[in-house]
Parts: sequence; structure tokens; C-alpha cells
Amino acid sequence: MRRLAALSEAGRLGAEETSLAAGALGVSTRTVRRWVAQARAGQGLERRARARFEVTDELRVRLAFWRGNCAAVHRELVEAAEGGGPAAPSLATFHRAVARDLLAGDLAGLAGGERARRAYDVFLQRPRVHRNAVWEADHVEMAVEVDVEGRLVRPCVTWFVDTGTNVVCGAAVSPGPASRESILAALRAAMCVEEPHGPAGGLPERVRIDRGKDFLSATVASVMAAFAVRVEDLPAYTPHLKGSVETVNGASERMFVAGLPRYTHAQRLGDGRLVDPDAPALTFEAFVGELLAWIAWWNSENSMPVLGGRTPLQAWAADPTPLTVIPMADLRLLMLEDDGRDRKITTKGVAWRGRAYVGAWMSGQVGRVVRLRHMPHHGQEIEVFDARTGEHLGSAHLADAATPEQISRVRRARAERRRRLAADLRAGEKARRVRYAAVTTPGPARPVTALTSAEATAELEGLDDVGAPPARGRAPGLIALGPPEPGWVLPLPPGPQGRPGAGRHEQPGRHEQPGQQEQPDPEALR
Repeated sequence: MRRLAALSEAGRLGAEETSLAAGALGVSTRTVRRWVAQARAGQGLERRARARFEVTDELRVRLAFWRGNCAAVHRELVEAAEGGGPAAPSLATFHRAVARDLLAGDLAGLAGGERARRAYDVFLQRPRVHRNAVWEADHVEMAVEVDVEGRLVRPCVTWFVDTGTNVVCGAAVSPGPASRESILAALRAAMCVEEPHGPAGGLPERVRIDRGKDFLSATVASVMAAFAVRVEDLPAYTPHLKGSVETVNGASERMFVAGLPRYTHAQRLGDGRLVDPDAPALTFEAFVGELLAWIAWWNSENSMPVLGGRTPLQAWAADPTPLTVIPMADLRLLMLEDDGRDRKITTKGVAWRGRAYVGAWMSGQVGRVVRLRHMPHHGQEIEVFDARTGEHLGSAHLADAATPEQISRVRRARAERRRRLAADLRAGEKARRVRYAAVTTPGPARPVTALTSAEATAELEGLDDVGAPPARGRAPGLIALGPPEPGWVLPLPPGPQGRPGAGRHEQPGRHEQPGQQEQPDPEALR
């Protein structure tokens, strides 16, 4: 337009130039002449903003209040207009303004929160690195129920994935929530290059984790520091920053767990029930075997386009980067939690957590100062090291360990107490529950519990803490007294002054016979 305005000022803008510009801009020649006139009049070359309805910050707040419901916000605008406020746009105009002024991700965030908004973001992809340059670790609770000693639990898997080749270096399965033990077991399996864990493994240069408390524990930090492995702590709730392990998490559910019985995300019937709620569950041992078989398939048979059509193990084997291998015996000892204090070997062994641990190698070493290392949550065995030199002396086992049968009985007893307590708590909550009548107009809530007078009286009599004395003559289990047997020696009934026998001589016609006691009234005795 500046060029055409300059030609017009010089008197050199003809129909041919105007037609060429209109064809290039995709508008009519009349529009081009109007724009040139606007530019020569000093009105600027920007498009003139038309008056239209726009979404303001206040409307964004109302959209957040109504969880992204545009119709509800439009009703508020209509009500405000009827009350003397500014004119409200039509619903179609409001929808067009929302689609024009709000990004799709912002509208999704106003309706569903940050995770819904994040689905519309674009994420960068990290460049490929050599093997063992970076590992990513994570816990994932599998969406399947397995049988653990008669209980249905959801197992948790901890694994380490190499970002350069997408190979799963190591994994550990826990029948329940994961812990520090799961991380150390998975890390030990990932670093081992021998069977059955290899050939992928070795020592990584960095490990990416999220802000899970297990990964941030002092135990895991000390093990990583012992190997000089840098731990990259990612911000919380940012799965896109560790995409390799998240890819394995999602693939394990879609490609493995979805085909197992008792899959918790399976199809449901119209009433919300599972299609086969009584399907037999896999045992924990069988599930671990199936999972390890799937990991082997993922590493050796799953061709990936991102790897050029190769499998993760093929990409691993083709990488010439040398490996740093740690012997399995050293891994076993280094992947343990340090007790943190010095102890002495006594005639009873080594005391730890109030229990004695002994080993055959302790003979002749009473009084030696040692340090203990152990696997978290494993109390049956510990490893003993010399406190001064750090030399590994040997293993020590619990001196008075219970038999498997005893442990099983203790667990069954605990489970029975837990079930009884749960039943008592449910019964108490059911007794406390009060249902209220449905209403069609505003008003106070009205309980609908139907209880007869006799039921209320019977329930109150069975309570000891209602605070009211029991009714006279209503004590349960009391047998009424019969008449006294002839010849019994009985106390005299109280007289008018409240003393036994008082007023007896004031009652004419009542004289005692020798050797005979006056018979009291049975009602008075009662």
C-alpha cells in the first residue's frame, strides 16, 4: 500500500497497477483504491477494528467458575442485561468470541485444569544420545489385580530405561506400593550385564527421576553418589520431561496389562460393573513371569521407527560406546542401606533393631567393631563390614527366626483382626447413617428414618451410656421374690419412725406368741 500510495501521489497509479495489486492480494480493485485513499489521507495502513464482542478477564473468571460451560456464562449475561446492564450477545456470538479470543488449551484448562490444558501443548524432543548417557526411572502401578496369599492387590513396577536406545535395562516388581527396596533392586538388575538381567546394563552417567520421595531418599542418594552418578531431579508433575520411561509406562498397559484377567480399566456394563467381575486372578509369581517375558519382547522383538526400524537391543548392540561394568558381587553389597552407626560383636552376635543376628564367621571375633548394611524392609539378613577398614566380613542371619508356618499364622491372625475391625466400623457407620427426604422447594432437611416406639425403647435399654437411670421394675433378668419359708428368722418391718419394730406396740391386736416371730409383708420386703 505504501508503494501504491507513492505512485498515486506521483500520478503514476493506473488501472493496470491497481489490477496487479488486487490480484496479488486477493481483493477487488475497489478495495485497493479505498486502501490507497485511506493511506493518502493519513489514516494509517492498519485494518480498522470492527466493533465486536470480546472475551474479557471477568468472563474468563466466570468460565472458570462454570467449569468452561459457555451456555451458563451466557445465561448470566442475559440476566445482567435484563437487570439494566449492557446488552448481551447471542449465544452463537458468544461461542464465536470464545473460540476467537481463547486458545483451545486455555478453554480446556478452564474446564478441566492444568492436565487438560497440557494436552494441547507442543513439546520438544531431546536429541538422541549414546547408550548409558541418560537413564530414566519411574514407579508405575499396574492396572491389574493379582493374587498375593489370597488377597487381590495391584502390583507396582519400578524400571530404568535407557533414553538413547529405549531398552529397559532393569525392573523390579512389588506386590503393593513401591519403596526404596524396589529402586535398589531395579537399579541392581539394570547395572548387571550378566544373565538373567543382561546384556543391556552397565553404569549410567545420569539418571532422571521425578520428585518421588523414594527416589529422593538418603539411601538412593548415597548409592548413586557412591557410583558418581548424577541424579537429575525433575519438577513434579512433568511427565513430558522423562518421555522415554513414560512411553514404556503407557505401552505396558496397552500392549501387556490390557490382555490380562482382572484388568481394572476393562470394558464395563451399563450399570458400571465389569463384564466378568469374578475372573480368576493371576498369582503374583505368574504375573512377574509374564511381565519379564513382555520386557524381553520389548527389548528384542519390538521394532521402532524412531530407532530406524531396529529393536532396542539391536540399537544397543550397534552403539560403540564402551560400557562401565561392575561385578555382580560388588553390586549386591553396594546396593544396600547403611545402618549409620558402629556396633560390636557380642557373644549373642550383632544387635540390630532389638534383635540378634549371628553368622558362622563371627566365632573368635567378639568385641570387633563393625558396620551394618541391609536391604530396606528385609529383616532376615544383614551384611557386616569392618568399621575401620570397610572390609566385608560376611552375612548375618536372624538368630531366632520364625518358621514359615508361624509367619503364615501370624499373618492370618492379623488379617482376621483387620476384617473384624472393618466390619465393626462399617456397622457403626451404618447405624450412624441418616437418610433425608427429597425436596422440591427450599427448606430444612427432614430425616426419613422410620422407628417405632417399642424399637426405640428396646435400643435405649441396650445402651449403657444414655445417661438415664433404668425404669423401676424393668431390670432385665430379675426374678420376683416368693413368700418366705415357715420358720425363717426375718427382720422386722420398719415402723412409722423408720426403725425396725417401731410402733409395734401402738398397733392393737398384734401380739407375739412365745417362740414365734412376726411375719413381714412380702411386698415390703420386695
